[in-house]
Amino acid sequence: ECCSTPSIEERDGNKVCLNCGMIKERTYVGNERRAYTVEEIQNRRRTEPRWRDFGPRTMLPTTKTDSKGKSIGPKEQALFSRLSKIQNSLISSIERNFWEAKPKLKMLTSKLNIPEYISETAWKIYSIVAKKKLTMGRSINGFIAGSLYAAIRVHDFPRLLDEVCEASLTPRRTVHRSLAMIIREVLPSLGLRYQPITAESLVFRFGNELELPMKIQKVAIDMLRTASRNGLARTGKDPKGLAAACIYIAAKDGAIRRTQSLVAEIAKITEVTLRSRAKQIKNKL
Repeated sequence: ECCSTPSIEERDGNKVCLNCGMIKERTYVGNERRAYTVEEIQNRRRTEPRWRDFGPRTMLPTTKTDSKGKSIGPKEQALFSRLSKIQNSLISSIERNFWEAKPKLKMLTSKLNIPEYISETAWKIYSIVAKKKLTMGRSINGFIAGSLYAAIRVHDFPRLLDEVCEASLTPRRTVHRSLAMIIREVLPSLGLRYQPITAESLVFRFGNELELPMKIQKVAIDMLRTASRNGLARTGKDPKGLAAACIYIAAKDGAIRRTQSLVAEIAKITEVTLRSRAKQIKNKL
C-alpha cells in the first residue's frame, strides 16, 4: 500500500509515489485522433515548425484568404505583395542559392535512394561550395551532383558517377569539373577523404541486381583478390569492368546462367569490355 501522504507523478511511463516509491499503474500512450478542422489543428498543436537554417523566417500569405478562411481585401493583398518584394530584396545571395539548391539535392537523393547521413554530408559540402562562391558563373546543378557524389565516395557507398549524372540531368563533363574543384578546395577544409570506387564494393551491388546467391558473390570477391595477388594490373581499368567480369565468371562456374548482355547492361559497360576483363582475370587465376 501507498504511504499516508502520497505524491503521485508520472515517471518513465509509470505513475509513481515520490514519497514511498510505490508504482501505482502504468501509463499508455495511444495514437491521437486526427485533426480535420482549423480549430482542431490549432487546439492540438504543441510546437511550431522548425526554422530553416536559411531563407525568410516569416512566410507571407500567397492565398486570397486568411487563416480563418475569410477573404483578404484588395488593399491587404497589395500590402502583402509589397512586403513580399521588400523581404525578398533583403535575402542574401547565399540564402537564395540555398533556397534553390536544397530542394534539388533532396529530389536527387530521393531518386537514387541515398541514405540520410550521406545527404547530410552532401549538404555540408555544398554549403562550403556556396560560401566560397565557387558557383559564381558555373552550374548549380553540376555542383549539387558533384557534392552528392563526393559524399557518396567519402562514405564508400556503391553508386556510380554515371547514375548521378543521369538522375540530375547534368552532363558528365560538368559534374566532373565541379567534382574536381570540390575535391581540391572543399573536402580538405571539412577533414573528409575522397575514396575512389573499388571493384569489391561493386561486386555485391551487381550480384544483388542480378539476383545471385551470396555464395556466388563471395566466390567473385575471392576470385578478384586472387587475381590481384597473382599480378592482375588494376591501375587504369574501370572497376565496373573488373567487378562485372568476376560476377560473370563466378555465376558461370556455379551453373547459374546470366547472359553477357544482361551483366554488361547492369554494370553499364560494353560486352567487349566484359569479355576482355574476364579473359584477363582467368589468366591470373
